[in-house]
Amino acid sequence: MTSQINEWYKGRKVLITGSSGLMGKVLIEKLLYSVPDIGCVYALVRSKRGKSPESRIEDMWKLPLFTRIREEKPHVMKKLVAVPGDIICDKLGIEQTKLEQIYNEVSVVFHFAASLRLEAPLKEGLEMNTKGTMRVLELSKNIKNLVAFVHLSTAFCYPDYERLAEKVHDPPTDPENVLQAASWLTEQQLNILAPSIYKKHPNSYTYSKRLAEALVKESYPQLPAVVVRPSIVTPAYKEPIAGWVDNLNGPIGLMVGAGKGVIRSMHCYGHYHAEVIPIDIAINAIIVISYKIGNQSERPPEIPTFNLTTGDDRNTTWKEVLDIGKATVRKYPFEGPLWYPNGNIRHNKFIHDLCVFFYHLVPAYFIDFLMFLFMQKRFMVRIQNRISVGLEVLQYFTTREWWFDTDNFKALATMLNPVDKEVFPMDLSVIEDEPYIESCMIGGKLYCMKEKLENLPKARLQNNILYVLDKITTVFFYLILLYWVVLYCAPVREVLSYGGPFVRYLPLVGKAVFKNDL
Repeated sequence: MTSQINEWYKGRKVLITGSSGLMGKVLIEKLLYSVPDIGCVYALVRSKRGKSPESRIEDMWKLPLFTRIREEKPHVMKKLVAVPGDIICDKLGIEQTKLEQIYNEVSVVFHFAASLRLEAPLKEGLEMNTKGTMRVLELSKNIKNLVAFVHLSTAFCYPDYERLAEKVHDPPTDPENVLQAASWLTEQQLNILAPSIYKKHPNSYTYSKRLAEALVKESYPQLPAVVVRPSIVTPAYKEPIAGWVDNLNGPIGLMVGAGKGVIRSMHCYGHYHAEVIPIDIAINAIIVISYKIGNQSERPPEIPTFNLTTGDDRNTTWKEVLDIGKATVRKYPFEGPLWYPNGNIRHNKFIHDLCVFFYHLVPAYFIDFLMFLFMQKRFMVRIQNRISVGLEVLQYFTTREWWFDTDNFKALATMLNPVDKEVFPMDLSVIEDEPYIESCMIGGKLYCMKEKLENLPKARLQNNILYVLDKITTVFFYLILLYWVVLYCAPVREVLSYGGPFVRYLPLVGKAVFKNDL
């Protein structure tokens, strides 16, 4: 039995925007490895930090992500073609000769390019995510043999719905009117107006992605389009390497920050469910979705939409994720932590803010003060301010339950033959929490922080030393707190006086309780 997916992609040429992002790279790797008969993958890449698109592709090949291709199928590497361009430019900034080639040869477009900065200014979000999508749609309408336009959205762009169906709902405002207004307003003016524009949306990312979905829906009569909405994307479950990740976005950033002792409190409802999807499962689904859309004999009346989420089948809570993560950090500690990794989640916002002040800001200012005394560059307050902004944005997603319909997503596996079910697995129920979260933590350590497992003994020693310091500091903190309470609260002082010698010899506290005896 042969792969139906490979047969369908055989000889086809595809265009990928956002090819240098995490999902773009994993899509490229999976297509080239598991669909070896694909004709060509055009990867839209912009120049960055003085590097040309071609040199960025060369650097990409060196990543551990592409190890199995380098070792097993190096001949497919020539099928990846860099296309210099940028979605913020008209016609994506692609030179005319290459543009004509794309118009004549491409049959599938994967639109992944976006600004993922949740806290980005509204102007940036609209320019990248909404207007960028409009430009990709305009280009795609000129592709002569297009059979599938796959738009990557997010499962969290409809905060005003308690349960998100697999359909594109109407936007809060006409996207073109918003883009027109943004074109003549300055960034500062837009930032002032942003809260009233967002309405129930928490940030520019979810708002601009929702407007982008509306544009894709408008183009659906002319384009064979589909909208896919993954939830929070997490490191690879199995392919191409368990735990693969190359950025600190989302939960992995929190795990690494907590493992380094930088993040010690997060506002989160621990009993709420963690709505995440491993990146390789999401990419498998996207490849199959393109095949499904391209095989349709006729287009359905409404644009096909897929929520790539666990839906009603989830059972892992944020507290369980935290507990497993903390156990893993103690087993595989990070090198050079700033403090012992013993953070926690807190339901109460006021308590969380207090912990942020005492555990995040006070130590940050103290470290920067020491750096100032030793005439070194100060950095800790700046880092903590960035972390505070990130936590503020993320807490929107961790302090509410999210519910999704997933019938379309689940139905994908039923259309595959046994070979393709094995090559493109999409079953989230087989994932076991503990080994998967452990692989995610190790992936963050290896691929984001570039730390080696051979250095674990040294890292464990560092963490053991910080553990002792953490306990001493905690005891000292509570003694000071008790000292001030005793000093200014006579009833407490009177109660403690019955403790006799035990209380008398407590550091600080004994002196405050028996001050009249001195």
